[in-house]
Amino acid sequence: MNERSRKMRNFSKRNSGGDGSESSENKVLRVLNIAATVLVVLLGTLAMLLYRSANWAMSTWNALSMEEIAYQMKTSMEGAGEMVGLYIRQCVIITVVVLVLLIAVFILLRKKRRLTHILQIAVAVVSVIVIVLTFRKFDTEVGVTDYLSNQETYSSFIDDNYVDPNDVSLTFPEEKRNLIYIFLESMENTYSDEANGGAFSENVIPELTQLSLENENFSGTEGGLNGGIPLKGTTWTIGAMFGQTSGLPLNLPIDKNAMSTQDEFFPGATTLGNILADNGYKQMLLIGSDAAFGGRDLYFQGHGDYEIRDYYWAIDQGKIAEDYYVWWGYEDNRLFENAKEALTEMGSGSEPFNFTMLTVDTHFEDGYLCEDCPDTYDTQYSNVMACSSSKVNELISWIKEQSWYENTTIVISGDHLTMDTDYCDDVPEEYQRTVYTTIINSPTQRETDDRRTICTFDNFPTTLAALGVEIEGDRLGLGTNLYSSEATLLERYTKTEANEGLQQQSELMDNLLAGINTKLATCAASEYDPVTKTISVTVSDIEYEKPLRDLYLAVWCRGDQSDLHWYTMDVDADGNYSYQIPMTDFAINAKCYIDAYADTDDPSLTKINLGRCIVDVEDPEFESAEEETIVTEPSGTIIVEGYDSDTNQINVYTIDPEAPNGIMGIRCAVWSKEDQSDLHWYGASEVDDGIYLMQIRGSDFDMSSAELQIHVYAIDYQGESVLIGNNIGDFTEEQ
Repeated sequence: MNERSRKMRNFSKRNSGGDGSESSENKVLRVLNIAATVLVVLLGTLAMLLYRSANWAMSTWNALSMEEIAYQMKTSMEGAGEMVGLYIRQCVIITVVVLVLLIAVFILLRKKRRLTHILQIAVAVVSVIVIVLTFRKFDTEVGVTDYLSNQETYSSFIDDNYVDPNDVSLTFPEEKRNLIYIFLESMENTYSDEANGGAFSENVIPELTQLSLENENFSGTEGGLNGGIPLKGTTWTIGAMFGQTSGLPLNLPIDKNAMSTQDEFFPGATTLGNILADNGYKQMLLIGSDAAFGGRDLYFQGHGDYEIRDYYWAIDQGKIAEDYYVWWGYEDNRLFENAKEALTEMGSGSEPFNFTMLTVDTHFEDGYLCEDCPDTYDTQYSNVMACSSSKVNELISWIKEQSWYENTTIVISGDHLTMDTDYCDDVPEEYQRTVYTTIINSPTQRETDDRRTICTFDNFPTTLAALGVEIEGDRLGLGTNLYSSEATLLERYTKTEANEGLQQQSELMDNLLAGINTKLATCAASEYDPVTKTISVTVSDIEYEKPLRDLYLAVWCRGDQSDLHWYTMDVDADGNYSYQIPMTDFAINAKCYIDAYADTDDPSLTKINLGRCIVDVEDPEFESAEEETIVTEPSGTIIVEGYDSDTNQINVYTIDPEAPNGIMGIRCAVWSKEDQSDLHWYGASEVDDGIYLMQIRGSDFDMSSAELQIHVYAIDYQGESVLIGNNIGDFTEEQ
């Protein structure tokens, strides 16, 4: 045996058990290597998910705040299915692809230890860098660190500036005035032209502009448009509605399903609705979407006993068909007609009334383009805004013709600034964006001709003052009566100071939230059992302050709920509920939706939702959903024209698009960068029967980019985005 062979044999023995088996040391190293690979793969996957999620959130919502994220994570997301679908398509799918690729690469390199170690280090380092940079960017934009810090920091800001309505003398006029309060979704003064105080070169809300200039917006002798600045806790719809009617920021410590089950929304607060109810007002909230979204029904019913007329009310009353659903429920065309009917009804009564409504067509992204919308402007959103402006003006004109108008005050206010990510891109940074604000037909006179600096908290006392109510001290909540000379919050503090104070913990806010129920129950469902053909459901850990009489399951598999079945659950000695759902009642391969409800001994409460489970059912003996429902695959022809330097645009046409649930609108997503950081959405206009046009602005992209990725989606009548197809374009000028 030569020396080389002897050394190789000795090396082999040292690294084995002597009999050729693997040594304990090698086994440990191999296990550690596998563990390190798994950790690196998970780290790389996490980095991609965080990176995509952060960029998606910041590009989808304009001026996103951590307060809004925290609130929406704690409340029901019913009605936001399109956003969830968009998140899955833009964030989850690519993350799964990265996960699969990393696993595949490490499997291929498993026998090449040196390359494996190099790759492990490279992926770990890159992932850490991506996570750190992503968090820093997201923190800068959204304020995560400040939010978390403020949750542990108690401040006297709210406590020192809050005026409890219960401690203030409120004197109503002998003849109480009616109130009409119109919340306009995402409506800003910004959309008017510069000459009138807006920021656009062309006024897309001319009627609303004229209404504001002819009535009261507290601009004083300076003139022009004026409106409220939404501060922290008021920058989304329910936060805005709450802030304008209570003078408080919205921050609730409840989980995803608890909102619709509370006895009261902010139980300790005294609001506009409470005050008007105590003074004999009949009150109503009219909206075209589901009032349960964000807890709106809970808030308005719990603070003033408002009658709720929402999307489901419209179905119950036969205003729309059971399967009718556009945008977020039903469109503003129908809403304004329902408003006239409701106002006629309320105006014929003997009590003073408060009629509150919320529009929805101007919701981002790009709004809902109804058949009456003009084709005056270059973008769909501008045409939708113009349409809303015209329809609100028409409603106001109708109101002025009614016999009860003389004794009625009208408040019109945007709820918050638009969340459309690119609509206000050209607005100068120094321009202060404000929500649209005007008050019509108030008998109250201003004490000062100065232009007021307003936050939306000021709407609370100002609305009462506009009804002729005398307010001791001219302040309620964190708001100030703008008819008075009393300084507002933003006339006493800078916007930054006010926002910092509002984000910090407050003993007052804790007291107002005392007694809120933060947990209700744990709902769980098993997988489908093909042997027994059942799904087992349990509801346990029930923590609800009122006695629960019975628990039910509402179960359905078809999208239209035509196969809805109700089952009464069985209860054991420990108070836990269970039931085996016989899936032979449905006999279809589809997703099974299971909602758990409870009855209480309180006759004022309807069934309380405790939670939802979704189970996939697959059984060869059941029919498929496709056999029961006629489904058309999404399709359509997509044509991309060459770049036109005269208009600085690329025209994209979709011809004869089809989608399984019909088509409510068309839009396209366009990007040039691989990470989609320059993603822009464009709405479509129907230029001919079955032909939709989308116009891509060259100014939105780096025009030296090689290619534009263009994905065209249909918005169907379930409110979902459905991919029609994709194509590519570039900025090469062609005939």
